Amino acid sequence: MDAIQLLSNHQSPFENKQKLPENFSDVERFHLSMPSYSKTPIHYLSSLANLLHVKGIYVKDESTRFGLNAFKGLGVSYALNQIMKNQPRRFYTFVSCTDGNHGKALAWQAHELGYEAIIFMPKGSEERRVKAIEQYHAKVIVTDMNYDDTVRYAAEFARDNDAYLVQDTSLPGYIQIPNDIVLGYSTMVKEALDQMHEKPTHVFIQAGVGSLAGGVVWYLQHRYQGELPFIGVVEAESVACIYESVKQNKMVSIGGEPYTAMAGLNCGEANPSTFPLLKAKANCFIKCSDEITFKGMSRAQNPIGHDVSFSSGESGAVALGLLEEIMTNPVYQYKKEQLQLDSNSIILLFSTEGEIFSA
Repeated sequence: MDAIQLLSNHQSPFENKQKLPENFSDVERFHLSMPSYSKTPIHYLSSLANLLHVKGIYVKDESTRFGLNAFKGLGVSYALNQIMKNQPRRFYTFVSCTDGNHGKALAWQAHELGYEAIIFMPKGSEERRVKAIEQYHAKVIVTDMNYDDTVRYAAEFARDNDAYLVQDTSLPGYIQIPNDIVLGYSTMVKEALDQMHEKPTHVFIQAGVGSLAGGVVWYLQHRYQGELPFIGVVEAESVACIYESVKQNKMVSIGGEPYTAMAGLNCGEANPSTFPLLKAKANCFIKCSDEITFKGMSRAQNPIGHDVSFSSGESGAVALGLLEEIMTNPVYQYKKEQLQLDSNSIILLFSTEGEIFSA
């Protein structure tokens, strides 16, 4: 089986039935008010672009965001601010399920605000990811369930203990907080587009449940009013729930206990709030084996020519590995054409996390 599989999408009109919010200026204003906020860098990989015969490659580097090594703090911080503004209390307990970065961001923000965080993690979670969350004084519980069942367990726990579930995927009767998290990611996209000074022709964004991908596409739709770049949604092949849902034209759940090194993408059920948007607006859905993200991690660490070296983790590097593999491996010539990549392409990627090192 190919390490890269592509599914071209027959796009359809998008109806905002899930009421995805559009108050992007409020999100930016909130983030700018945070003492710990600063823009993360964008790297222009001119030497790699020359090697791959494209016009430009930009990588938004989220490894320095809030000192968390990942982008997730943007969504969590905005969502918690909305909870506290709309539902004031003397004390809050925040609950979530995570493969790592989301829970770490929630633990960080809860601790900063002086509140409690209880984080559930799925079976097989790495000890280094557990410890990265515990350093922010959260209680971490590793379950014997997969990610999606752990999400449901966390939701039940929050409901039974008068706590707030802070999850980036919607559930029956639970939409507002996930939508606020999705909206919070827009700051990352706005920063990137402002830093580029030219419109990308292509945007490749990785997906687990698809909340980040939905947030990126939603802001692109707002920014460009329908004149969108070519959008590719990238998943780990063992848990490509969005790819399979589009292919089968129904919501598909990847059951069992699938493994991928891309822990942040190891989610078997798509966010029902953002899936219709992705199905309507993305040009292509892509699933990749772990070897592709390892290729991207290596390129980030070992740049070509005068390109900068940067840290990109397993869930952050897959699109970079995909791009180089597609453009250099003759086996994928037809897929390069399918992705409409050529000498005029200006490509934006998001390295959503840096590497995580064991203590």
